[in-house]
Amino acid sequence: MRTSRNTSNNTNRKKRGKILTQYMQRKLAVALGVIMLALIALIGAIYRIIYTNNDDYNKIVLSQRQASYDSRTIPFRRGDIMDRNGTVLATSQKVYNLILDPKVIYSRDDGRYVDATVQALSEYFGYDQGELKQLLEERKDKSYVKYQKQLSYDDKSGWEKYVEDKNKQFAASGDKARVKGVWFEDEYTRTYPYNSLACNVIGFSTPDGSNGTGGVEQYYNSTLMGTNGREYGYLDDDTRLQSVLKEPTDGNSIVTTINTNIQMSVEKYLNEWQNDDVGSKVAAAIVMDPKTSEVLAMASTNQFNLNDPRALDPKVYTDDVLMKLGRTEAVGVYHRQNPDAEEITEDQVSKYFTNDEIKSYGQQVAWNQIWRNVAVSDTYEPGSTAKPFTIAAALETGAITPSTIFVCDGYVELNDGLHTWRIKCHNINGDGPLDAEQALMRSCNVYLMQTAFALGAENFVKYQHIFGFGEKTGIDLPAEADTSDLVYTADTLGKTALATNSFGQNFNVTMIQMASAYCSILNGGSYYKPHVVKQILNSNGTVLEDIKPELVRTTASKETCDFLKEALFQTVEGGTGVKAKITGYHVGGKTGTAEKLPRSAKNYLVSFCGFAPVEDPQVLVYVIVDTPNLKGEAQATASFAIGIERKIMNEALQFLNIPAQGETDPQNSLNNALSTSPEGISKETMGAEVETDAEGNTIAAGETDAAGNVLETNANGDVVIRTTDANGNTVAETRGPAVTDEAIKDGSSDLPDAVPGTDAASQAESTETGETTLKNDDSAQTTESDETTASKTED
Repeated sequence: MRTSRNTSNNTNRKKRGKILTQYMQRKLAVALGVIMLALIALIGAIYRIIYTNNDDYNKIVLSQRQASYDSRTIPFRRGDIMDRNGTVLATSQKVYNLILDPKVIYSRDDGRYVDATVQALSEYFGYDQGELKQLLEERKDKSYVKYQKQLSYDDKSGWEKYVEDKNKQFAASGDKARVKGVWFEDEYTRTYPYNSLACNVIGFSTPDGSNGTGGVEQYYNSTLMGTNGREYGYLDDDTRLQSVLKEPTDGNSIVTTINTNIQMSVEKYLNEWQNDDVGSKVAAAIVMDPKTSEVLAMASTNQFNLNDPRALDPKVYTDDVLMKLGRTEAVGVYHRQNPDAEEITEDQVSKYFTNDEIKSYGQQVAWNQIWRNVAVSDTYEPGSTAKPFTIAAALETGAITPSTIFVCDGYVELNDGLHTWRIKCHNINGDGPLDAEQALMRSCNVYLMQTAFALGAENFVKYQHIFGFGEKTGIDLPAEADTSDLVYTADTLGKTALATNSFGQNFNVTMIQMASAYCSILNGGSYYKPHVVKQILNSNGTVLEDIKPELVRTTASKETCDFLKEALFQTVEGGTGVKAKITGYHVGGKTGTAEKLPRSAKNYLVSFCGFAPVEDPQVLVYVIVDTPNLKGEAQATASFAIGIERKIMNEALQFLNIPAQGETDPQNSLNNALSTSPEGISKETMGAEVETDAEGNTIAAGETDAAGNVLETNANGDVVIRTTDANGNTVAETRGPAVTDEAIKDGSSDLPDAVPGTDAASQAESTETGETTLKNDDSAQTTESDETTASKTED
């Protein structure tokens, strides 16, 4: 039996041992081989992918790790803007944003952190507990919720001390509650310590300092900006948390050429004129160093608070005014959006825009009006302040000499083939025979027209450009007006236009062009590019760049410049600029009275450009007053501008410690005397000592002609010169009435109603509004709307 069972088991084992046939074994081997080859191919493909895309995968992994662990931006600090003496005009102050971390606050199921944190925030900051709990509940899966911005350092440090004390109290009492999940991130905010001071020169930036609008903030934006830093954590190969800190790079600081004291003086007297005196549509002033063309001050009556640049004066910009501005702007917006459609009128605007949209357009126009820099972006007809450049061109080319005589009969009559123009002198009775110096002293239009005829159109245009008219000055401020097509070419300058151009009408300039041209005369003929930035410093205060005066070209010879300085000195001593005298100082200057477009509106822009001391000019002050708040020819007196200029000049000379040429009492300023007599009304010669000779003729102290002869005025007001002939006899020569102001009276000058570069549409709009047509550069700063820029076609 055992033998039989064993035999059977052996037989079964033999049968079971042969599970796979030879055929199946071969198939299995093939399958395994294929699988192995596929695995090898897959490994090769993976290796190739990893090898060729290693950097990309590293970046992906790193970004995932950065997202998974602590990561924050460390903001840069925007550079400061200072005046030339280090007074800070714009700075960035560190503030703190309060951040909530709901994940941490809800990290315990029993809510032990929630109530404690909410109550602490409510007690310390006064936040609403219900609002806080709702916010935390809604965002409990978040780790970053910015709850309040721009807290002070005292707020931050006070809270941290409060939390420390509170958590100690919880621990001491055995309470598991804690204040958790509240922290602060750093941020910078831009502030302007002097609010509106030099607003158009400085400009303003976004609160975080990332972008500037207007002024230095815009022009030097890339210099003032820095680079943000970053702090982030990640897991290394051993899964350990590593921290990486990249420090921010702060922006560079800028030292401007502005003198804060002079800037304050300029703004004080412009505002005094605008608010306490006659006032005008706008008034503006520039103070410069003639030796370098550095701008010491620049301002207009259009001022705004740099810390709140979009705040509009509700007394000026009422809802009605904003809607009116908005309707005008909406017409242009509609046309830009629908260039192929028929143009709409202001009455049709409401069909296409809501009242809110119209008012928004009006606000943008208003912002652009107050933000624009009048001295750089606006153009106008300069009037008689342009006369020295006509004389300079004629002297340089030999068209006249200082002793050339022309006779003024009160007007010149010209015919352009279509119209006969009787172009008058402001002294309609005529000035009689004059030489070049006397012509400037009396601001004689007829002499200047005769000079231009002798000079010729080609030379006149050539010297216009030499002195910078029709050219951008290149000043380091945004939105400088382009006047290239607001002056004539030699081919288009006919005799009538040549006549009017000779005394500053029928072409347009900017204030910075005029001031820079005068600087070239005062320093002996060197035209320097005007600038408002003196140095660039790094965040440690090290000087990175000194901005030196940049010589552009030579405008005139020293002899011509010396003659003009003397002639302009005599203009103040005994001509139309006598009201610009300052006791103890030798002051020179030139008056201007320009009739605006359209001529029929009888609106005027008056101006004065003064400098001192005459022997070594160190200060230039240029003032314009656009459309005084009077009717017709009552506007047309240069005394308005002289009154402002004289006050600014008087203080600027003292601020700069410029020695006087005679006895003076700075404490007994002539500004006090001026404050009792409204400018443009008093006809008295301010600061002049009056004497009389033996025959009773009055003698204004210091008034002499080019030959040094003393000028007298007789009982009839005529200027009398006494000389000695070859026999030793005294000879008296009468030259006509004394001139103490440049004013237009008794009728229009009959000027052509055009400026080159203006089209029919702008002429029509000027006729309706009585405003001077302006042209500005397209690079002007913009508001939030892409459709409204600060660059307009009228002021």
